[in-house]
Amino acid sequence: MNDSQILTASEMQAAEQAIFDSGTSVSELMEIAAGGAAEWVRRLAAGRSVTVLCGPGNNGGDGYVIARRLAEAGNRVEVVAPIEPKTDAAQSARGRFEGPVRSSGRDVRAEVLVDCLFGTGLARPLSGELALLLRDLAGRHPMRVAVDLPSGIASDSGELLNEKLPDYDLTLALGAWKFAHWSLPGRAKMGTKRLVPIGIAPIEGAARLIERPRIAPPERDSHKYRRGLCAIVAGEMPGASLLATLSAQRSGAGYVKLLAETAPAAPPADLVVDTSELAEALGDDRIDALLCGPGLGRSDAARARLETALGSDRPMVLDADALMLLRPDMIGKGTLIATPHDGELATLCENFAVRAEGRRDRARALAATSGMVVVAKGPDTVVAAPGGTLALAAPSPSWLSVAGTGDVLAGIIASRLATGCEAFEAACEAVWLHGEAARLCGPAFTAEELARAASRSLAAALVA
Repeated sequence: MNDSQILTASEMQAAEQAIFDSGTSVSELMEIAAGGAAEWVRRLAAGRSVTVLCGPGNNGGDGYVIARRLAEAGNRVEVVAPIEPKTDAAQSARGRFEGPVRSSGRDVRAEVLVDCLFGTGLARPLSGELALLLRDLAGRHPMRVAVDLPSGIASDSGELLNEKLPDYDLTLALGAWKFAHWSLPGRAKMGTKRLVPIGIAPIEGAARLIERPRIAPPERDSHKYRRGLCAIVAGEMPGASLLATLSAQRSGAGYVKLLAETAPAAPPADLVVDTSELAEALGDDRIDALLCGPGLGRSDAARARLETALGSDRPMVLDADALMLLRPDMIGKGTLIATPHDGELATLCENFAVRAEGRRDRARALAATSGMVVVAKGPDTVVAAPGGTLALAAPSPSWLSVAGTGDVLAGIIASRLATGCEAFEAACEAVWLHGEAARLCGPAFTAEELARAASRSLAAALVA
């Protein structure tokens, strides 16, 4: 079992088939999955009345099992099934439920609605009649639970297949997370999300959810260079690079240095500023990771600084202006992590001749073409590795949508890279730390406050 993996509909189907091949019947697996979901619904309902909306497939079969389990627990339960069950397992589950089943939802009212109309695999809109039925029932039930996925949301993308779909208080993912659980716009409809395990084995190459990292504190005999030297290349606008240094200093690296043509007017007392020629500064063999891009500018001089930095072949994070200047012929042998927002991602895809749509597919294709780890930033951030590995971030506070927070993220990534983390893991750790820092800051914070909170988010990830 792997609680963090995220599966496509076809991967989920194959994983379930592996369980069937091992000797478990479809009905037995349905009892396991729906039984786990029923326990969540029972706790939420707390003795209140429940309506279960069942579809014709195995998701509807789950609904009949849930209804039976709730009735056995003492809840008043009514089933609405606008279409008769069509699979053997769903028909069997219907036969074991002894309560009332209505073909129409007219005038049906209860305190909790359980949506088992359609689940994983739905790729087309609900019919007009079913969409209207779902909306009407949702409007007459103050609490709503979706089993596996809310009906009308595409499992592989999170696309809303119908207009005016209801919002849910709880969504119960059966067996494994699906991409829709962590992708907008569908994710916003789901309320609290919980995973119901059913014995799905780890799937090789499956995407995963970025979870709290397990970061060890420095060894007792550690020193600043052993913890990692992170160098940040400053450019024409010093504020952005200073934000990056603030977060890098608080994210694990033992030594953070700013490589600037001229020293900032009032640099922090604990920041080392190197104003020597960039090529000379990069000659320091103790540098473990570089960051270039925040405040770099887009002039010819900025391009030259980027090329010099790339020519050092050090592990490197590219952000902001560096992404707008980057061309395929600039990439050398060093490990690279790119951190584009949607506009920068579109430019990179154009410059690298990548043809893909959507943040997830663009990130994966760009990583494969360029050899970079790609952190595609946004309200549903995606991290893609050149080999195809993909990770999705859980939602972060929307207060992150303020100027400068991307510079803070870049600094955290560079710091984690300098500590010796492999590039993909450094990116995933940093995305989590960034989101946790935002949660710790509360509402309406500045980028500087976010950067200073990085040490507190790091503390939340430390292991003994």
